[in-house]
Amino acid sequence: MASASSPLGTILVDGEGRTLYLWEADTTSRSTCSGECAKEWPPVIVSGEPVAGEGVKAGLLGTTKHSDGSREVTYNGHPLYYFADDKKVGGINGQKVNDSGAEWYVLDTSGNEVTDRAKSGTPQPSPAQPTSGGGH
Repeated sequence: MASASSPLGTILVDGEGRTLYLWEADTTSRSTCSGECAKEWPPVIVSGEPVAGEGVKAGLLGTTKHSDGSREVTYNGHPLYYFADDKKVGGINGQKVNDSGAEWYVLDTSGNEVTDRAKSGTPQPSPAQPTSGGGH
């Protein structure tokens, strides 16, 4: 796991730079996304222990047993997933998607969902106006 800069701010990604998501329907560290849900939102699976890369808090990394018996990575108690429609590294197409009964969000490096699409001032398709102050 690592961190990466995105239009949503600094977010959690895998070692190859693919965006990771949490699902609001998961109320514990155990994944509730399986079957058709897991086809669209594949769980992040490991065979050994997950490794904390740059910007990632090792103490927040863990694993849980997925419904198929594999070991799914968790971060800050959230099971982690990919989004099938993120076709390239850095894609964030799953952000705020309401699918399989709840919304999906990217995570920040503290393990919290990122809800502000206008953090960087990059125009986003939304009725809200960007709130960039222009000062870095």
